[in-house]
Amino acid sequence: MEKKRRILMRGLAGLLGLVLLMAGTGIGWFQLYLPWVTARQSFPAETGVIHLTGLEQPVEVRRDALGVAHIYAASVDDLFFAQGYVHAQDRFWQMDVWRHVGAGRLAEMFGDSQFGTDVFLRSMGWYRVAEREWAQLAPASRALLHAYAAGVNAWLAGHQGARASLEYALLDWLSPDYQIEPWEPVHTLTWGKAMAWDLRGNLEQELERAQLLQTLSLAQVQVLYPDYPADHPLTVPSASPVSVSVADTTSGIPAGTVPGPVLPPTLLTAVQENTRQLDTWLGPGGSAIGSNAWVVSGRLTRSGLPLLANDPHLGVELPSIWYRNSLHCRPQTPACRWDVNGFSFAGVPGVVIGHNRDIAWGLTNLGADVMDLFLERVSADDAMQYAVPGGWEPFVTRTETIRIAGAPDRQVQVRSTRHGPVISDFYAAPPARSTAGATATAETTVAALAWTALEPASPFEAMWQLNLARNWAEFRAAAAHFQAPAQNLLYADAKGHIGYQAPGHIPLRNSGDGWLPVAGWDGVHDWQGTVPFADLPRVLDPAEGFLVSANNRVAAGAYPFLTRDWDTGFRARRIVALLQGQRQLTRADMVRMQADAHNAMAALLVPRLLALKPAFTTLREREALALLRGWDYQDRADSAGAALFATFWAQLLLNTFADQVPTGIDGGNRWYEVVRRLLPEPDSDWWDNVDTPEREGGDDQLVHAFRTALAALTARLGDDPSAWRWERLHTVTFRHGTLGRSGIGPVERLFNLKPVGVGGNGAAINATGWHIGNPAVNWLPSLRMVVTPGDWEQSVAILTTGQSGHAFHPHYADMLPLWAAHRQARMAPPVTKGAVLRLLPDTDSIARKAQ
Repeated sequence: MEKKRRILMRGLAGLLGLVLLMAGTGIGWFQLYLPWVTARQSFPAETGVIHLTGLEQPVEVRRDALGVAHIYAASVDDLFFAQGYVHAQDRFWQMDVWRHVGAGRLAEMFGDSQFGTDVFLRSMGWYRVAEREWAQLAPASRALLHAYAAGVNAWLAGHQGARASLEYALLDWLSPDYQIEPWEPVHTLTWGKAMAWDLRGNLEQELERAQLLQTLSLAQVQVLYPDYPADHPLTVPSASPVSVSVADTTSGIPAGTVPGPVLPPTLLTAVQENTRQLDTWLGPGGSAIGSNAWVVSGRLTRSGLPLLANDPHLGVELPSIWYRNSLHCRPQTPACRWDVNGFSFAGVPGVVIGHNRDIAWGLTNLGADVMDLFLERVSADDAMQYAVPGGWEPFVTRTETIRIAGAPDRQVQVRSTRHGPVISDFYAAPPARSTAGATATAETTVAALAWTALEPASPFEAMWQLNLARNWAEFRAAAAHFQAPAQNLLYADAKGHIGYQAPGHIPLRNSGDGWLPVAGWDGVHDWQGTVPFADLPRVLDPAEGFLVSANNRVAAGAYPFLTRDWDTGFRARRIVALLQGQRQLTRADMVRMQADAHNAMAALLVPRLLALKPAFTTLREREALALLRGWDYQDRADSAGAALFATFWAQLLLNTFADQVPTGIDGGNRWYEVVRRLLPEPDSDWWDNVDTPEREGGDDQLVHAFRTALAALTARLGDDPSAWRWERLHTVTFRHGTLGRSGIGPVERLFNLKPVGVGGNGAAINATGWHIGNPAVNWLPSLRMVVTPGDWEQSVAILTTGQSGHAFHPHYADMLPLWAAHRQARMAPPVTKGAVLRLLPDTDSIARKAQ
């Protein structure tokens, strides 16, 4: 991935030479040697008056001290026109890049290095699906998107090149012919596909298991992918008197069977390489990334009103994927009921997570298995046909033209089957021919992707209905339209109710459970529709008085089948433990819970280490053990115990599994459960390192890992254990999404932020993920929010960096110190007007319209 990033920005390598050349001739000094001056051209107007063509009535945009925009308008069209304008003011570069991702047009901006990425995206056809969604949208939704696009384009009318953002001044050197296009409603819809990919579920696990089965037995792979722990909580416990619609029986979901044929290594590599091309743009997939949300009934709070907390976990991004804003119809009328506050995506109208005057909602990823990889047999006689039950069928093909900055256009042929697009055509390098895969001369297989998000159904239409919902019934009616990505929805309202609903299109399979790639030619594993919404788990006002959703298993029972790849539930268990028995919970308690960094594996392994004290004979080893003995198992940023245990945990996993697991060890949450189940089996073959002549047991590996960790930590942090700090290892660096890894120091320094040390771990409530071998943070709580239904002005929230996407702007990173310190800011609009921007209709255009 690092190599791809370097290739991506290689066109900028000559920028510094050009800068020096122009500086030497006296040309460009002002714009390139003083980039902050160039950047100021694009800073948004936050006060004053702007006349805009397209507005019908005046709109007011109030910004608080953190730059959060609160928008007031008298009509729905003006409200979303203004949101589009404000999003573009603060984040247009981000919006522009995102729409190029969604349309598979990255090479137009960044050149030949993105050709393969574009081909993969075109193969899946996100833009084509979005066009079909546009044709199916309700008239009100189409009007909303038109108004939003008009607002974006009103801003673009006065902002091109460096006036739009500093990035365009640099892009001009890489792609001098690039021109910003007008915003179209379908550009918003493509971002729904990108988010569905980001939250896609278990494709990576499916591929890894297929790879592991090439060297390991099925029983061994099952050890590495354990079932959900029976002693960990369910979001909708079966013992609760809840309203969950389920069927009594299920058909054809055998667990753990190899559904035959093994994925050929070359095909596996092709699929993995193609899917990884999107990691740069949308973040890596995997089982570790998740989210926390919980909601508490007023029966358990001091105020007697519910509390709802949410912190979605996503990759480290700059600017943040989220944008704080609120939308208010003033006055409230039957035709204009919007009064919503929360987090949006730049490029998408409305609010994704937040509250209105009546209800609040939060999201976590359901993690449902909505992707299956089908192996398709290609005819040996005609390479453009593939096997279907009873015969052969031609691939559906189309030719895609890829425009490339600084190079001629290229055409490629992409293929689809009855299960979905072929995603194994390998485009790591531009193909010499445009007939990908059409030259096969022997019977081969290709991989096709079945994915619910490739059917037209925008999540944003459901979201807009959610923004206007006033009660549980309307909330569920909105959720019924939430098809992909499948999410957990938590609910609270001002009347005191709390609830949970699982929405989404979840496939019903003829047989199997999507645990591994399957044969596509016999129809055995074909999909037969989706789970009816009425059968998806839900609950209103549970007896426990709270609901917890942390990517843990939702409910017991075989139907509806959602997935086998749940998060292993350590975060959920900790949240439940902190809520049980409470009766006076407050908003401050919720904020403190979000900062909780309890390390469940430390609580399990440290006592085992201390029991092995006789094996540690040196003074240094005893001092380090004493450090752990006095530790409270909280991975706080300033904790020496956390630094020592994290290093020990990494060594334990590597020493125990690296010799037998060829796919690598990421250290994600499932490894907690893998090790927890192996601890009672000290003589298991897994403990033995096959690369050494000795036979190691569980205690041997614990002792060896501790000694190795002690040496590594001493080399890195010094000889004094009391001076060790987790934050010195566990840092988060917010890098610009496109230019932040260019490899050109001066360019990176323009946009990137300095590393910040933080606490937490991947299985704590304060979930800050890291990869074994590199303790730097690679995913984190992308926002934190605590909502107080019925007393809305007390609700608080924060995102990671800042509202602005403009480098050098005061709001580029002003939220980061608050986020790092687990502090949050009021969500309510400022009591005083503060910074006020008035958007007024262009009087000349109104006069022309009247004529």
